[in-house]
Amino acid sequence: MSQDPTPVTDSPFRAEPGDRDLAPQFVLPLVVRIERAAPPARTDALETAARAVLVMLADARSAGDGEWAQAMRDWQDARIRKVVRRARGAEWRRAEALPGITVTGKTAEVRVFPPVPLDGWPKDLARLQVSGTELDDPEPPVAAGPAAPVLWMNPGLGMSAGKAMAQAGHGAQLAWWELDDEERTAWRDAGFPLAVRTPDPAHWARLTTSGLPTVRDAGFTEIAPGSCTVVADHPALR
Repeated sequence: MSQDPTPVTDSPFRAEPGDRDLAPQFVLPLVVRIERAAPPARTDALETAARAVLVMLADARSAGDGEWAQAMRDWQDARIRKVVRRARGAEWRRAEALPGITVTGKTAEVRVFPPVPLDGWPKDLARLQVSGTELDDPEPPVAAGPAAPVLWMNPGLGMSAGKAMAQAGHGAQLAWWELDDEERTAWRDAGFPLAVRTPDPAHWARLTTSGLPTVRDAGFTEIAPGSCTVVADHPALR
């Protein structure tokens, strides 16, 4: 189950070009189910996407000689890219037929797939739309408990739900890399509990100077390169 942490000097979430840009580029596909009559709540979708990334990282097929292990290594040797697409009805059923893992939240369903080349998506995923993933919370999320891992989203950035889901996944992955094997096992065995929340600006300023793992976006879509998008606040890292 163990994955080697990424050296800070070669972070795949740095905005500056580096050796990772010279490697073949892969992407981790995630598909969120959005039915017209019952779309998921935004925060639940973000949390479910983050858990889906963790489930993929922890899966036995992603390590050692597992069937997804080489793809996972190739992906993690390059830039860490995640792309969220949306599906409903027959589209969702076709996505479920492909190798992957479906993670279910309170209202959200997200299926995560082993990494694929940037220009080599399976046709049933490539035809799905990226844009238009706009979701709302029917009610404001309750405050996260003090013992809960929290992925804090930048309050000053406007992101589509799909972009925010990918960023939450980045934050969860950074936290995973920072934990030791015992801490990872405990998190996995508990079902990867976590919360995604947006702090007020003052709290965000403290978080970004706290030393906790921080995602800085490469700027491929929506936001400027180098933007700090997520701070991963796991109790074991405080």
